[in-house]
Amino acid sequence: MKNIIRHRRSVRTFNGVPLKPEAAKEILDYANSVENPYGLSIEWFLLDTRKDGLKCPVIAGTDTFIAGKMKRIPHGEEAFGYAFEKVVLFAESKGLGTTWIGGTMDRKAFEQAIGLASDEVMPCVSPLGVPADKMSVKESLMRKAVKADSRLPLNDLIFDGGFETALNPDRYGDLADAYEMVRWSPSAVNKQPWRLIVDGNDVHFYEKKAKGYVDGTGWDMQKIDMGIALCHFEIGVREAGRSCEFMLSDPGLAAPEDTYYIATYRLN
Repeated sequence: MKNIIRHRRSVRTFNGVPLKPEAAKEILDYANSVENPYGLSIEWFLLDTRKDGLKCPVIAGTDTFIAGKMKRIPHGEEAFGYAFEKVVLFAESKGLGTTWIGGTMDRKAFEQAIGLASDEVMPCVSPLGVPADKMSVKESLMRKAVKADSRLPLNDLIFDGGFETALNPDRYGDLADAYEMVRWSPSAVNKQPWRLIVDGNDVHFYEKKAKGYVDGTGWDMQKIDMGIALCHFEIGVREAGRSCEFMLSDPGLAAPEDTYYIATYRLN
């Protein structure tokens, strides 16, 4: 999974060949099997832009989308991010392209297509299809604008006992790949909001908030990114042959401005 995470990219230009029904069903079946550490329920849908009357101007060459909806409740963002990333990585392992889309679509039409209720939210959707051999000019410009192929260095992201000291690479140990998987997590406009504190056997995840990602209801899009980072870290820990326990237990550590505790993994 490390190589899939490292080399996956967002795909917005597809080859125009319709997704086979059995391939689409495999993705949907997998999505329905995914659990998240918060134990929250997510309902999944396959959509067809032609049949369902949908528009997504940044996508070309596929009519198939996957979408999920859930109740608008605490930790919904993190739970959705964790689960949707599992689906995205599964699709990637099958040779299919995906990209997280939260705004550049006819959101009202998508929400109507899945029967969204007033107390529910559809955080993101993704196209599904075989990537085209060459990116469109629009896609290339979008990737360049957000520096999609670059990430912050680990010493800006992972800290030792508190935010004052970066974790020395000598202490990465068998979790070096897990930390790299977190580093290469996708995020909205490549903001990379995750910050980690290694505290003994505990790894605490914090969100470094950027302005403009919280709506009027308090729904925080960057917490979806945090769910992706949690997903990647857990995958990395397990691929290292380790086990870990998910916890919500704020250690009460001093944090920089606009930086907030999200969750903890306790390593065994």
